[in-house]
Amino acid sequence: MAIAEGTVTVTVDARGLSCPMPIVKTAQAVRSLPSGALIEVLATDPGSVKDFAAWSRSTGNELVSQSVDGPVHRFLIRRK
Repeated sequence: MAIAEGTVTVTVDARGLSCPMPIVKTAQAVRSLPSGALIEVLATDPGSVKDFAAWSRSTGNELVSQSVDGPVHRFLIRRK
């Protein structure tokens, strides 16, 4: 998927998962990617908004953008 911020390297589908699984699945995906890679995360857990903001601050990975479409939260994260 081409977007203004770059090209998504991988999409993590965490829809239907509760905390902490969206973060766990994202952390696993990030480990296998090179620096600068763009990760798209789809999650339905409303707590994921605060979780991804905190996770990005603590890991140094950049939360490029976040949006919501109905029950689905979409996060774009750039690997540090």
